[in-house]
Amino acid sequence: MKTIKSSLIGIDQGDVIVFADYRDNGPMWSETGNREARQAVEFSDSYAEAPSVMVSVSMLDVSSEANVRTEVMATNVTTKGFDIVFRTWGDTRIARARVAWQSIGELASDDAWDI
Repeated sequence: MKTIKSSLIGIDQGDVIVFADYRDNGPMWSETGNREARQAVEFSDSYAEAPSVMVSVSMLDVSSEANVRTEVMATNVTTKGFDIVFRTWGDTRIARARVAWQSIGELASDDAWDI
């Protein structure tokens, strides 16, 4: 559990197209096996320390010819941003994916001093 020690709590959110591989026959659409796409996200403002970040698939355009296999996660979370990682495997063909995210954490305070 993350404990927030401040009354200054920031909540940021967004919705990001991680890839649209149908446009250029990219790997998520045209290849098989383990595949990964990454998208860097910057927060609107910096947090005092790395916030909690939640991600979820908000749009998925897939071929109906195979099982849908996906994994989405937030990695490399810092005070300024994080990376969305979207993975698939097997013969799954994904044309495009959008991921929604939300962060919550302590904001820096002008009244905070280090003595």
